[in-house]
Amino acid sequence: MEYNECMNALLVKLLADGFIIPVVLLGGWALLFFIPKGHRLESYSRILMAGLTAYLVATLIASIYQPEFERPFQILGQKAGAYYLNNPGFPSDHVLFCMAITLAVWFEAKRKKIALSLLILTILVALGRVLALVHTPLDVLGGFIIAFAGVPWYLQRASSARHRQTKPSTRKKLKQHVQ
Repeated sequence: MEYNECMNALLVKLLADGFIIPVVLLGGWALLFFIPKGHRLESYSRILMAGLTAYLVATLIASIYQPEFERPFQILGQKAGAYYLNNPGFPSDHVLFCMAITLAVWFEAKRKKIALSLLILTILVALGRVLALVHTPLDVLGGFIIAFAGVPWYLQRASSARHRQTKPSTRKKLKQHVQ
């Protein structure tokens, strides 16, 4: 293998597999240090439920719909350029996982710059998965979209926060009205 080919293969593998590590480290750091102590149990519960919901939806969709039954490297008769699970590949679990972390940081840690950095890393992972021929663009797009299946758990937080804010003022109005 020529030097340039070797470097290209290494770069693709780094994008496809290696960039998951900074997503996990940066996302974990943000979720550990930017969620207030009094709200961590609630936040971590929502993150867990959002992730499980996205994974369940991905599993259900994958059992019903597979655009291809072979991965691109198999169709082309080449070697895979990154790690992969022995399944048809829709949706991309790597992209789903990275996007779920990105959404958790966006909604729970409320750190937009960190979430934007995670989104860029997730896009690079998706690009790497396609370049490594282990996924099609549709596979990675499916991973991005299906990760949003967990968002209702985060919206529950906003709904309960509004409820807690309006509840005391409603009590005051009722007391004033009764007197």
